[in-house]
Amino acid sequence: MKIGIIGTGAIGGTIAKKMVGAGHEVSVTSSAKFDQVEKRAHELGALPSTLEELVKEVDVVILAVPTIAIPNLPKTLFDEVPQGTIIVDTSNYYPFRDADIEEIKNGKVESIWVSEQIGRPVIKAFNNLLAETLISGGKPQGAKGRVAMAISGDDIQAKNIISGLIDEAGFDVVDAGDLQSSWRHQPGTPAYCTELNTKELKQALKDGIREVAAQIRDSVIKLFSERATPPSHEDIVEFNRSLFPENPKAG
Repeated sequence: MKIGIIGTGAIGGTIAKKMVGAGHEVSVTSSAKFDQVEKRAHELGALPSTLEELVKEVDVVILAVPTIAIPNLPKTLFDEVPQGTIIVDTSNYYPFRDADIEEIKNGKVESIWVSEQIGRPVIKAFNNLLAETLISGGKPQGAKGRVAMAISGDDIQAKNIISGLIDEAGFDVVDAGDLQSSWRHQPGTPAYCTELNTKELKQALKDGIREVAAQIRDSVIKLFSERATPPSHEDIVEFNRSLFPENPKAG
């Protein structure tokens, strides 16, 4: 499969490495100068590309950039991209980084907003696990303790294809429903960055409360920003679990 990834940071770079390892033809690009894109692509085992070339003749385009960067993509970027090309949104909205996006603050589901910005439907995936989990938490299919990842979208066939990529990356998949339901695995919910198995994640997706998710998200960022030292990966996972007493892995 031909996969184009926009963004080569912690998330985009990790996905690229895993997809290359699974035997896919992967092209990457970023906002960096092209010589830096070439260097990063070489590190990942991928092909360097310009933004405009990357979206052409691929089966999947993965958006692995911060929410604030989405409106900066060329408005015509996907105009000539076939309708069958699957576009995946991995972003998570954080006001401290992404500034105030009024529509999202007023209740619009983040990936609905992303879809409207680029003028194409998207599948939401690769967003509810920490970068370190993506890097080192993958396990073979059927392995004990395999972590699950949530996916949302309106196109069942597209979700099936992306679910296959998630499996190849080393994670089980839980279908969270249509794109409108993708809030259930966004920041501030029990499904977000809590490293759950399939059964646990299904329950966590049901337990999310949309009305309080943004408040929880912002309180977590405030607490972590006030720490004298940055939290470890384990600290973040354990703290996120502790926010939701019904979480089966809450301490």
